[in-house]
Formats: sequence, C-alpha cells, structure tokens
Amino acid sequence: MKAIKNILCLLLLMTAVISCEKQNYNDVSLLQPAVTPSKLAELFTITQDNSGLVTIYPGAEGASYYEIFFGDTTTAPAKVLAGGNVTHKYPEGNYTVKTIAHSLTGQTTVLSQPLTVTFRAPENLVVTITRDAVSRFKVNVSATAIYQTFFQVYFGDVPNEVPQNFLQGQIISHTYASTGTYTIRVVALSGGAARTTYTQVISIKNQLDLPVTFDDPTIDYSVIDFGGAVSVGAVDPTNNSNNVEQTTKAPGAETWAGTTMGNNQGFVHKVPFTALTTQMSMRVYSPAVGIHVRLKVEDHNDPTKSVETEALTTVANTWQKLIFDFAYQATGTAALNLGYTYDKASVFFDFGTPGSGKVFLWDDVKFEPVNIYSGLQLPIDFQSATLPYNFTDFGGAASTVVSNPHVTGINTSSKVGALTKGAGAQVWAGSYLELGNPINFNFLHKINMKVWVPAAGLDIKLKLENLGNPAINIERDVNTTIANGWEDLTFDFSGIVSANNYQRVVVFFDFGNTGTGLTYYFDDIRLN
Repeated sequence: MKAIKNILCLLLLMTAVISCEKQNYNDVSLLQPAVTPSKLAELFTITQDNSGLVTIYPGAEGASYYEIFFGDTTTAPAKVLAGGNVTHKYPEGNYTVKTIAHSLTGQTTVLSQPLTVTFRAPENLVVTITRDAVSRFKVNVSATAIYQTFFQVYFGDVPNEVPQNFLQGQIISHTYASTGTYTIRVVALSGGAARTTYTQVISIKNQLDLPVTFDDPTIDYSVIDFGGAVSVGAVDPTNNSNNVEQTTKAPGAETWAGTTMGNNQGFVHKVPFTALTTQMSMRVYSPAVGIHVRLKVEDHNDPTKSVETEALTTVANTWQKLIFDFAYQATGTAALNLGYTYDKASVFFDFGTPGSGKVFLWDDVKFEPVNIYSGLQLPIDFQSATLPYNFTDFGGAASTVVSNPHVTGINTSSKVGALTKGAGAQVWAGSYLELGNPINFNFLHKINMKVWVPAAGLDIKLKLENLGNPAINIERDVNTTIANGWEDLTFDFSGIVSANNYQRVVVFFDFGNTGTGLTYYFDDIRLN
C-alpha cells in the first residue's frame, strides 16, 4: 500500500514539473513547409544621362528579401525586401551582379548576372572659337554639349600635344608663336569611352597694315562689306600671279555700300599724314569711266573721327592709279585733322549711286610719302623735266626756267626761275604759274621763296588767285635784305581761307618801280 502511495506522489511531481516547462514557438513546420526560392531573376534599368545610375529589381517565388552584391568596389551587399528595388551608380564598364534570395524558412537561391554600363556619346556639341580682341595670335575656345562631363582642346601647333581640359562654361585661351594654318580639335568626353569631336582649321596671320597688296600669305586680308557690297579675293586678269580684291555693288545695294579693309581693329599703324603729305593711292580696275570712288579713313576706336575724299575713274577695263587727297575732303564731311589717329580705311565704289551689279577690282592701297599731282603743285623747285612750268607774263615781265647762275649759299640746285623786268615795264609787271590743284592751307599758312636780287630793300610781292575768279585773291609783300646773294623770304598768309581754292601763284619783283631790264632769280616756292 505504501509503495502504491509513493508511485502516485512521483507521478504528481512529474506532472507539476512538466506543467512548469517553457514553451518554444519557433517551430513553424506546422504552419509552412520548407521552400527554397525559385525562378530568381534580376531586371536592370540604366538612366540615359551618363550618370551611371542603375536600378536593380530582384524577383523570385518564395523569397522574403534579397541581398544584392553590386560587383564593383562596393563590398557590403544591399538588402531589398520582396517587391522592392535598389539603385546604384556605376562607372562605365562590365560587372557581375550577384543576388541572393532568402525565404522565410532560411533557404536561399543565388543568381549572378552580367551588367554592362555604357555611356552615350555627347550630343549637340557646339564649339565657339573667337579671335582675341587685342592679339591676332590669340584664340579663345569654349564649348557646350549634352551628356558630357568635360572637354579637351588641342590647338595643333606642337607635336605630341597634351590637351588642355576645361568644363562647360569655361573659356580656354591660347596664343600661337607664329603665323600659320592650324587645326583646333575639341573633344567632348562622356565619362566613358564614348566621345564626340569637333575640328576647325584656322589661319593665324598678322594684322593688316599699309600698303595693302593682297599678296603676303602672312597678312590677314579679310574685309567687312556693308550696304550690299560683296567682296571676294580674286586674281588679276592681266597678271595671274597677282592677287587682288573684287567688289561687286550688287543690284539694289545702298548708295553708300562699301568695304572696310581688314577688320574692326584697323591697321597696325596709323596713316602718317602730315601737312605736306595728305594723299593715299589705290589701283582700280573699273568697268566704266566717270565712276566716283570714295575713300574714308577713321580712328578704329572712334568712328566719329574720320575724313573722306573722292577720285574719279578716267579709263575703263584697265588698271588705273587713283590719287585720294585728304586735304580736300568730300562735300559734307569733316576736314583732315592731323591730331587724329586714322588707322582704318573703307572704300566705296560708284558712291552716291544705287547698286546695279557693277564689278570692280582693286589693289595696292598705300600712303603716298610725297604728294602726287596731275600738274604743277607746291613745292616748286624747277627741277622736273616733265612738269609744265608754263609762265604767263604781263606788264612787260618775262619769266622762264634757267640754269642756276649763282650756285652758292642756301641754293645749290641746278635750275631756278628767272624773271626779267624789261626796260620800261609796268610797275606791276609780273608772271604767274597755274597749279594742278588748289594750295592746301588747312595746316600751313606761310609760303617761302628763295630769291636773288641785285639790291636790298626791293619790294617782292607774292599774290595768290582763284583760278576761275581772279577777283578772289590775296597778296603779301616782303622787302629783300641782301644784295647779290640768295635769301629765303617768308610770306605770311595767316588767316587765309583755304576754301577759296587759290590755284594761281603770281610773282612781282621790285614792285612799284618801272622796269630797268634787270633779271631776278627765284626758287623753292613752298609751304612753311
């Protein structure tokens, strides 16, 4: 009986122990059987902006989450819940992306899939190459494009050139060491292998200067047309080795259509006008006689400082050298101002007439270091064998050109003028010369003349007259101070009006006294 009692107590104790044991609910074998993820796949989408941004979409049946190993230098995987995705930036290249799919019961499936990231080539590449405003040897380069990361530029002037890198919005400059033709190459880089390239050939040349001949390959002979003029380089029809410029005044072109030589920088040096040298010349091949050709010079920094003058063609379909004298400005334009810097020139063919398609050739634009005239002009030194020293005598005087009888002192020239005031000649007896152009008194207002007379105290009169109207005149008197020796007399015409166009020079010796048959010598009549 006692044994049975002990057995019952033991059973009760075991029941109590069992009833106090902790329950474990991790066993889900009753809820879901063990399943390995299946049909694992990866979908990649790559943005098309060369950022390298890739979106990875993992998918599998029976997966609760995924681990994504990107296959680049990133070592830690990304965890993605079922139905989610992950983004990652890659450099251009080839990668193997590994995905591990995890089920709720801990089973896994692994998939490795190749990924290729390729950047598209830059598009809409626009390169701007400009000449520097100051240096003709310097260029400035900038560029824009889409899908680019940066640019490289090669200037093409050295072997094995290392390119210069620059970004969009930057300007990269380069100065060439010498004139020549160079190829500038700009490369737009995508951040990968894809590139887009632009090339442009440029000529580095020296800035234009007088004379303008169109023959020096190192000079920039570019021109700027305006008002309907059209200019191109051409070959001289009379000499195929000579380069010229051809300008067409197109039908309907403005009356003021013209062409600026060079560019807005003008000439290297200013036109060296002086009081005695006021001319430029240009060879012109015109289709007709009587064409007005206007030449304008100005300050390239201030176009309000300018002077214009004209010449008229006198032959057709052949070359002619036209002389442009800026001492005689065109009507309605400013006068020559020697204080200005004239370093830019423009030519206007058939000025004042609308364009009708006429074609002109032109060449050899230059400054004349000595004024050229189509006739006699100051200074008069009587040395020319071709100029017409045609004296007109009156009142009993007679003048001619003779060999200098007194080669001494201040006058050792070989030829001089000689005026003989005949016996009984009028007190106002004299002689005059007519000039090819009016005297330019815009800057100098005195005339000097060397004389040889037999006595001191003689009245020498110099008179200037308008060629068409002798009533328009001015005269000055100077007394000699030397007998039988050369003396340089100064006739002061201060206040003279140059616009009166004095073109006749009249000389009187021993004015106011009747002639006695004596001969007086004179030479070197000139502005001073």
